[in-house]
Amino acid sequence: MKSRRDTYRKKRRGGGKTKWFFGLILIIAGLYWAQSVWLPNREHVDPEWLGRAEKPIFSGGQWLDGTGIGSGDSLKLPLPIIQQVIEPTIRYEEDTKSVILTTPRKLVLLKADEKIAKINNKPMELRFAPEEKDGVLYLPAHLLQELYGAEVQEDASTGAVLLYRAGESLMLAAVNTGSGKKDSTVPLRTGPSIHEPILADMKADTALRILQAPDDEWYYVQLDNGYTGYVRQKNVVTGEKRFVPELKQELSAAKQKWQSKTVNMTWEAVYQVAPKPSSIGNLPGVNVVSPTWFSLVDGAGNVRSKADSAYVKWAHGQGMQVWGLFSNSFEPDLTSKALSSFENRLTTILQMLHYAKIYDLDGINIDYENVYTKDGENLTQFMRELRPLAEEQGLIVSIDVTPKSNSEMWSAFLDRRALGEVVDYLVVMAYDEHWAASPVAGSVASLPWVRSSVTRILEEDGVPPSKLILGIPLYTRIWTETEKDGKTEVDSKAIGMDKAQQIIAEKKLKPRFSEETGQNYVEYEDKEGLHRIWLEDAESLQRRVELAKSLKLAGIATWTRSFASDHAWETLQQIEK
Repeated sequence: MKSRRDTYRKKRRGGGKTKWFFGLILIIAGLYWAQSVWLPNREHVDPEWLGRAEKPIFSGGQWLDGTGIGSGDSLKLPLPIIQQVIEPTIRYEEDTKSVILTTPRKLVLLKADEKIAKINNKPMELRFAPEEKDGVLYLPAHLLQELYGAEVQEDASTGAVLLYRAGESLMLAAVNTGSGKKDSTVPLRTGPSIHEPILADMKADTALRILQAPDDEWYYVQLDNGYTGYVRQKNVVTGEKRFVPELKQELSAAKQKWQSKTVNMTWEAVYQVAPKPSSIGNLPGVNVVSPTWFSLVDGAGNVRSKADSAYVKWAHGQGMQVWGLFSNSFEPDLTSKALSSFENRLTTILQMLHYAKIYDLDGINIDYENVYTKDGENLTQFMRELRPLAEEQGLIVSIDVTPKSNSEMWSAFLDRRALGEVVDYLVVMAYDEHWAASPVAGSVASLPWVRSSVTRILEEDGVPPSKLILGIPLYTRIWTETEKDGKTEVDSKAIGMDKAQQIIAEKKLKPRFSEETGQNYVEYEDKEGLHRIWLEDAESLQRRVELAKSLKLAGIATWTRSFASDHAWETLQQIEK
């Protein structure tokens, strides 16, 4: 029989082993905790894209969905990525396999697998043809550099392609190992922590671009080989901020002429033949006339002309430029067809440029109205394609736009922001607040409505005042109200300034000023009903000129010359003072 002492000793020995075992566990746990807290992760991993794409493409540190083909001078990039990163306005027309690229000076037409391109409608041989592969069109990378000033960097070791837009800022930096040892390195990690896996071991002076600084300890960076990750700030020497150079676009002589001038334009409505210059008289202050000579004929883009050389000669003799107006004839179906393809649009452009050369025009004023909303993008493209060819010919390009509204056919199709970037001038036709068939009588263009129409485009669409011209009506409407079955019916007739003053004199009316509209107002009754007129006169014109000057607009344009009184030009001339 064992003694109590033996049993006690046995328990003590067993208890010691248990304590030793738990102690060992605590030591291991402590070491693991210490390692997780203090010791850095030494695991190495590859970037997600490595091996999955032969020519991965990056922009702003992001790996993009697509891959390049070829290398060096023959490098080609997928069109969707080019549109996403470099230039969204590049147009691809599937039916003809045509790619249209536009800049202020160049209109470029490319076709898949064809080395002959057209630049400003002149054939030119490319070094490498665009290529279609697996349903994706690839364009030569060198074109992006030549046309848009983009930078394309290709890394030989990984095949990575880095894209930079013109004007993009790059924060340059380099690795500082903090050690004098030749082989010392700094880890590039997948996250901002020493416990994240390592993407690359970077040697001293390795070039970096800082993309972000997520906190005070880490930088998010990218290497030339496409690797993107985190590095401690203490291991980085920041350099200078570099901007990718933007292509210099010098103004043509025609545009330089207008930089220090204020536009004072009047439209010349030409319904059959141009008026004889001898019948026009003096137009003091007017420096541009825009006769409505050109119009769209058919869906193929052909142009009808009513131009008159004698009128141009007269205008130039008066020191005025001539900006021929081209309209879409306000025919939405013809317009839709004429804008639907590059071929049709180019037909219109080339014919207009031909007429401009024949008649010695100084500019082209585009007036597209009554257009399907779906065709708005094609209209903007038409203007992009017109710009470089007109620029080459030294022509000023302007387009007329309505105030912003919900009207599908008269307003919604106009992308005023995009158009403002393309043209020399945007002319706001600040009328008709109350149009010919309006159900209620009212001003053609009350001053508060005009101010709102202009400021909305300036503020909402970012059009600079130096590109915006205020359109001013020289006409008003006689509104006739009659009562029928307890309802007021309204009819209207447009009249010029002289006719309105003639009515005032004949009826011995006394105008009163309306603070609500910023205009003089008269009314009278006869057997036809109540007649109401919101007047365009020296008072209203003066206020419109002051509005244009207060907003620092590029000038004014008046519709139409024949509606004006002789005294109107003296008031409008103040736009230049």
